[in-house]
Amino acid sequence: MIIMTHHSQLKIYNTLSRTKEIFEPINPPFVGMYVCGPTVYGDAHLGHGRPAITFDTVYRYLSHLGMKVRYVRNITDVGHLQGDADEGEDKIAKKAKLEQLEPMEVAQQYTDSYHRDMLALNTIKPSIEPRATGHIPEQIALVQAILEEGLAYEVNGSVYFDVLKYNETQKYGKLSGRVLEELVSGSRDLDGQTEKRNAVDFALWKNAAPEHLMKWESPWGVGFPGWHLECTAMSSKYLGKHFDIHGGGMDLMFPHHECEIAQGNACNHQDPAKYWMHNNMITINGQKMGKSLGNFITLQELFTGKHDLLEQAYSPMTIRYFILTAHYRSTLDFSNDALKAAQKGYKKIINGLKTAKNLVFELDSEVLVDEKQVQQIEQIISNAYRAMDDDFNTAQAIGHLFNLLKKINSLYTGQLKSAELGKEVFEKMIQTYVLFIEEILGLEEEKPDHQQGLLSVLLKLYADAKLARDYDKVDEIRGGLKDMGIIVKDMKDKIDWAYEE
Repeated sequence: MIIMTHHSQLKIYNTLSRTKEIFEPINPPFVGMYVCGPTVYGDAHLGHGRPAITFDTVYRYLSHLGMKVRYVRNITDVGHLQGDADEGEDKIAKKAKLEQLEPMEVAQQYTDSYHRDMLALNTIKPSIEPRATGHIPEQIALVQAILEEGLAYEVNGSVYFDVLKYNETQKYGKLSGRVLEELVSGSRDLDGQTEKRNAVDFALWKNAAPEHLMKWESPWGVGFPGWHLECTAMSSKYLGKHFDIHGGGMDLMFPHHECEIAQGNACNHQDPAKYWMHNNMITINGQKMGKSLGNFITLQELFTGKHDLLEQAYSPMTIRYFILTAHYRSTLDFSNDALKAAQKGYKKIINGLKTAKNLVFELDSEVLVDEKQVQQIEQIISNAYRAMDDDFNTAQAIGHLFNLLKKINSLYTGQLKSAELGKEVFEKMIQTYVLFIEEILGLEEEKPDHQQGLLSVLLKLYADAKLARDYDKVDEIRGGLKDMGIIVKDMKDKIDWAYEE
């Protein structure tokens, strides 16, 4: 890892306070970060890619700043019912019935496919990746603790959180801004149709019907945990009762994260997390992308181009770049035009990476240092860090990296001499560009091994044909490489290549 000296004052937008706050870890340099992972009943789609890439970038930048991050991202493999509600079928069990499989087969299959796609997107594995089914005893213990606090009640083998009782001393709705009175009045028509005391109450433990596939013994009978409870159990086990960052998609803010806060305060007498971060949605024609709406595109479909909405395939790094070109709190609208623009931008960035790595400082005692150029470069570097320090603004940071790339290209073409910058600034510029692209933004060059070997051979044939003045052969090779997405660059002293943008 390249270590750069940078004095950061990182600010994070805290959903809980609705303001940007200076990030001050509870126990520096250690940072605990919990992110809600997938419910594994189908292949990951573009909407799953966004939080994965967002919080991977958060993890990368915090690590770059010298923090020791424990990153926990769970796998939900039980208890997430249809429509995110307390009634209906378990999403995984429903899929298992359809495919005539064991629920754990379904969970394993889609956990594996999720990991495959996350690896393709170059996301770093979390420090810990706990599963809900592996933490049933912890969840039962939490239910018992909340019952002992008098903030839950048992009925017919199910246990529900008593939201109105909790709200007497706490504020239910403080994360999402929902007003409890409005929630209650909006759900009055359900009275008498449920075993809950109030429709706003949520399940901590659900009694399992005989035909229910996934169930465990508990003090209240055979049942299964509520979806919200799982994250409270796993985050508190691995990060403690109060940790630094809790992340997830904006669609989880209510009811999932709101319920987590209520559970944390009920049994641990404090909020689970100091900072709450939420990435915004990916939309298609202005509508949220999601499995429940049936308008999603899986990551594998994007990588192969096999979907009616797609005009072509888009590589994993194009997808990663596309997601990073918007600030994580803004909506990101899917379109082929936007993805094609991302593909072009990604190739430009990677061509720059290739160039930067090949540049060598050339000392020339006759060339004076150009102070104006030096100041411009120092300012661009400072701007890139300032963007990341401002709530991880990758979109702005990429803009500044393109400004840095202009300087790198000027060095490459000889318009700017490396000696005009001095060795220290020259190296700082190259290091910053490489570090931001590879380590902070997590972008990498996509180059199939066989293509690299073929490329070397073709460029050698091109050089020989040029030397022999066989211009028909030169044009033929140039055209063939263009079909591969490669542009030949005839330089004064060498032949180079770049990805077609």
